[in-house]
Amino acid sequence: MIDSPYIVKPDTKVRLDDWETDDTGKFKSKQDAASVIDKNLEKLQKLQALLYAEARHSLLIVLQAMDAGGKDGAISHVFSGVNPQGCDVTSFKVPSTIEKAHDFLWRIHRATPSRGMIGIFNRSHYESVLVERVKDLVPEKVWSKRYDSINNFERMLHDEGTIILKFFLHISKDEQKRRLESRLSDPDKNWKFSASDAQERRYWDDYQSAFEDLLGKCSTKHAPWVIVPADKKWFRNWVLSDIIVRTLEELDMHYPKAAPGIENTKID
Repeated sequence: MIDSPYIVKPDTKVRLDDWETDDTGKFKSKQDAASVIDKNLEKLQKLQALLYAEARHSLLIVLQAMDAGGKDGAISHVFSGVNPQGCDVTSFKVPSTIEKAHDFLWRIHRATPSRGMIGIFNRSHYESVLVERVKDLVPEKVWSKRYDSINNFERMLHDEGTIILKFFLHISKDEQKRRLESRLSDPDKNWKFSASDAQERRYWDDYQSAFEDLLGKCSTKHAPWVIVPADKKWFRNWVLSDIIVRTLEELDMHYPKAAPGIENTKID
């Protein structure tokens, strides 16, 4: 596992108030970080080509956040140069009737990336210890057991060759308010707004508490959680691209060797 001040160490008690939402790390401004982010995106493009060609590993990116936390924007920017052939994005909405008839991980497992692929989860299996907990959709005796089930599931994926990186896009309540108001005031963003977004703000503290538990209980060496300061979108993009690129570089990937005798092939 690479080193980063934003990675939650295993078996850590998390208090989100201790993690800044507007941190900018070593950068003084958006302009200061722009060239570094661009280089990371160029590296990611090349690393994804290697991942796809070698087909030895897969990469699973999990994105979780409060409403308006920036998941869509992060996907759009960080993966802007990635070849669509090697990348799948899955947005997990309210479970369907068929999905509810199975265990809570059934629909998740079906969407995990095959070797050579990048899979991006916009929301994920963690909704089962977030919204289902906060809204009392299932009793505590049910959701409280799911942390172990999730850890075991992710361990199995890791052991089978899937690299897992989980990002919590950490925004302040004030920043969420600004973003929701922006959706209301901009006709081009109205479609993003739902009345339920405003209602969900009443559960802010409950969601923060639920996030603290899952971040502490489910950040492991093989599937770490990263708490991303996300008030500033450009810094969010740097944290994601930096950690993803450095993780892929550690795989020491190579293009497959050519088939024997290819040097003698003639094309008429």
